[in-house]
Amino acid sequence: MKFSICSEIFKEWNDIERTIAYVKQVGYDGLEIAPFAMAESVTDIPKETRQTIVRAAKDNALDIVGLHWLLAGPQGLYINHPDVAVRDRTVDYLKELTRFCGEVGGKVMIFGSPKQRNIHPPLTYDQAFAFAVESFSQVMPLCADAGVTLCMEPLSSVETDFCQNAEETRTLVEAVDHPNFQMMLDVKAMTTEKEDRPVLIRRHADRLRHFHANDANLNGPGWGDVDFCPIFEALKEIEYTGYVSVEVFNFEPGPEAIATKSLAYMQQFV
Repeated sequence: MKFSICSEIFKEWNDIERTIAYVKQVGYDGLEIAPFAMAESVTDIPKETRQTIVRAAKDNALDIVGLHWLLAGPQGLYINHPDVAVRDRTVDYLKELTRFCGEVGGKVMIFGSPKQRNIHPPLTYDQAFAFAVESFSQVMPLCADAGVTLCMEPLSSVETDFCQNAEETRTLVEAVDHPNFQMMLDVKAMTTEKEDRPVLIRRHADRLRHFHANDANLNGPGWGDVDFCPIFEALKEIEYTGYVSVEVFNFEPGPEAIATKSLAYMQQFV
């Protein structure tokens, strides 16, 4: 198992080189990039910045793990919208994200984006599901060429009405039926699941390609009441060798405190 942290907590630094150096200094193995923290659209991230990311990661011996918060910007993108023109724009943007991910050395893209997957009336769930399968399938050839795995994230009913749990998400993954389309699990998002987190980790081990560590209270691991001991025991039991990536939603403590305390807490379990 390797540890990484998501980049959006460092957004105010506005300095990707400083961020990469600091993340390595703290002791992480990788950085997971949120493109919206760098530009409204990934197409606005210039070639020079992409080259800087690659160089800084190499100089610091830090992996660029991949991308998340994929559709936080620009506006108007939806993976399963009833309007085919909207879906086509979304597919095109996912392809741009895939190119960026591959260029900077990333291997996974995490599809959370709760609003951009919600079901739009008059669609039924099954109709939205079919559109999502069609959209994701169009991105798969480029993902394969770039060596990038697109991971669908189960999110709770509080956040979305599409793929609200691990079982529904697995059904989507199996419908797309491509080795570069898999799933990930998130500690906070699993709070509303009917079964315990370790049970879900073991059940979906064959599809699990990424893992987000956070607390149900929106802070980092070790900042709340979630006991990570059985979670890490399950990850070790399935011989998970991917990244455990810290993703928080409360930035108030500051990036330094979030990064250091979260990593120190997780390291005790491995």
